[in-house]
Amino acid sequence: MPDHIKLILRHAFYGFLIALAFVAMLLWFNIANLWHLVTHTVEGPIAVVMLVVFSTITFGSVQIGYKIMSMGEEDEGPQGGRRDRMPLLNAAPVPIRVEDRH
Repeated sequence: MPDHIKLILRHAFYGFLIALAFVAMLLWFNIANLWHLVTHTVEGPIAVVMLVVFSTITFGSVQIGYKIMSMGEEDEGPQGGRRDRMPLLNAAPVPIRVEDRH
């Protein structure tokens, strides 16, 4: 398997672990009474699975994006942009005639 695919799958798995921890904490701390809602309805397990899946998509994407963005090479050249003076804006008020509509 190519290295870049391994990298993406590994960090997607890290996102899955973060999502599991996130959903476990949501249920453990009973945020928005989720524990009661999940344990006392028939659709509770489906809701937990959906919460894990969508959290995995979110946290996995963030984890993959962070890893890919942090792989760039450091630029050794001068940093901070140019030091040119900012142009001055010579603003002049323009009178506008407004008619009364009363």
